[in-house]
Amino acid sequence: MKIRVKYFAAVREGLGLGEETWEGDALDVTALRQALCARGEPYASVLAPQGVLRCAVNQELCEPTSSLSEGCEVAFFPPVTGG
Repeated sequence: MKIRVKYFAAVREGLGLGEETWEGDALDVTALRQALCARGEPYASVLAPQGVLRCAVNQELCEPTSSLSEGCEVAFFPPVTGG
């Protein structure tokens, strides 16, 4: 399955890229995140499972258990605060 993965804010800065195409068999966002971390550094640190990140599938906020499908877009970004 081919997925477009986008990174924003501190995630983008930590990885040194804003987006990429990922090919694999991850069925949900958690599995994708684990597969990306398995690449080693800097992915392992930036996308670490214990880190707090938000995610979106096809530009809609989602849960880590959200399913993925061929050609979808997944975005990872840190939580934001405002005041």
